[in-house]
Amino acid sequence: MRAITIASPGGLDKLALSDRPDPGTPRAGEVRVALHASSLNFHDYLVCSGKSPPADGRIPMADGAGIVEAVGAGVTDFVPGDHVVSCFFPDWHAGPPKVADFKRVPGDGIDGFACDAVVLPATAFTKAPQGWSHEEAATITTAGLTAWRALVVDAGLKAGDTVLALGTGGVSIYALQIAHAMGAQVIVTSSSDEKLERAKDLGASHTINYSSEKNWGRKVMELTGGRGVDVVVEVGGPGTLGQSLQAVRIGGHVALIGVLTGVSGDVPTALLMAKQAKLQGLVVGSRQEQEDFVRALEISGIRPVIDRTFALEELADAFRHQETGDHFGKIAVRW
Repeated sequence: MRAITIASPGGLDKLALSDRPDPGTPRAGEVRVALHASSLNFHDYLVCSGKSPPADGRIPMADGAGIVEAVGAGVTDFVPGDHVVSCFFPDWHAGPPKVADFKRVPGDGIDGFACDAVVLPATAFTKAPQGWSHEEAATITTAGLTAWRALVVDAGLKAGDTVLALGTGGVSIYALQIAHAMGAQVIVTSSSDEKLERAKDLGASHTINYSSEKNWGRKVMELTGGRGVDVVVEVGGPGTLGQSLQAVRIGGHVALIGVLTGVSGDVPTALLMAKQAKLQGLVVGSRQEQEDFVRALEISGIRPVIDRTFALEELADAFRHQETGDHFGKIAVRW
């Protein structure tokens, strides 16, 4: 079968189309899935760029969507022909978080989904939303489920709440769509007026250009009448956390998702204490939470925003597009 592999220690120029052995037929409890799409995430970029060096010959990409071709004995969740999407943590089925590393994450600690087919335990997948394309479904695994868990599972979002979403990447746009569908007001930040206009079209109540509004945390307080937002979808990390804490209401929730500005830095502990806010780190979610999210997507009618789609052999170019920061929403790969 075809597969994209990456040579150690990584780097986009180390990505190559390779020939790998066919995974064969599923054993008891397993499914064979013909893969047709993936989508790019910052975590995938860290692996493929070599910033988080992969094992030599690793097949990258945590997101995978396709069609079940065969099922092993005892599999009852799927039948051949089902459209499915992968789980970021294949061993975290339900309940509170059970993982604190990426040793079993596809595309990082184990082979991922940039290939024609896989044979894996049935619990490594959920069904995809009905009527979705494979590239749409592939956006669920990482970005979509992260936004869902941040807002719904951890923060308990409800109608009438106010959400601050930083930027217009995959997680933030999903957060905008989920929050808007649930009756919340959403404030979106970006350095691009064009992207902010697109965010308004998706339901953003207010937008802030952080290039011209340097103290955007204070601006959020003004927009909310001095109250602050109920939930912040914090994807920046240390470079933005201080203003996110300024923007959150007393007793509010900051979902710490990303490290775009670095992996360590100062935490304004006095402000965090004074706001009596909850700062919660999270990494994606469980299989059960993904199943809940898929049901919510089918009911709400939300469809992911895909900026651009590349072919499998163009994966390196897809990451170079991600590097520019020009994308709005998700970047997909289809084959």
